[in-house]
Amino acid sequence: MVRRVEGQLGLEERLNRLRHRMKVYFDGSRPDHQEALRALWSATYPGKELHGLISDQWKEMGWQGRDPSTDFRGAGFISLENLLFFAKTFSQGGNRSAWEYPFAVAGVNITFMIMQMLDLDALKPRTFIRSVFLQMLSENEWAFDLLYCVAFVVMDKQWLEKNATYMEFNVREKLNILTFPNNKRPIFETQLERELLMDDVLRIEDMPSYTLLC
Repeated sequence: MVRRVEGQLGLEERLNRLRHRMKVYFDGSRPDHQEALRALWSATYPGKELHGLISDQWKEMGWQGRDPSTDFRGAGFISLENLLFFAKTFSQGGNRSAWEYPFAVAGVNITFMIMQMLDLDALKPRTFIRSVFLQMLSENEWAFDLLYCVAFVVMDKQWLEKNATYMEFNVREKLNILTFPNNKRPIFETQLERELLMDDVLRIEDMPSYTLLC
């Protein structure tokens, strides 16, 4: 009984921290947010000097303009944290952005999609997928960030399989190119949900698509 109560308290604390992260807007005037951008550049392009936080160089990573801060409106600072976690943990860089799709903007959209899918702002679970994720969060504080990484590589794999182009990403409203006919939900979101609901998937690391990160 004591362990169960302790576990519940641990989950509530982790969920509250995650909710707080989701509510933080990107603020280009904050030194820690500026440093996170610089860290993302360094992790993505090791050894390549960044000329400034407002620079044409950011377009190389797949931001829409010279100032990446304008692309965080939908998902906030957590989307930058997710990109940085992905780049640092799994050594994924922005090499796709030069010819296939805007790596950075895709990442921001994936964060937003996952937040909607998990419905974490609701006071009580309204979907089984959220309940499954909360169990994973109770075991690993980085469950959201790991799920983000899985989502990114699943999207990347499906993008390549479709032979989609950089221009198609822009014309078809970002990730909506990877949707079923007459359905606004990305195909890779459906795949993530299907894997999360598998009986033998108890952790993010158990998801079949997690192997794409290895």
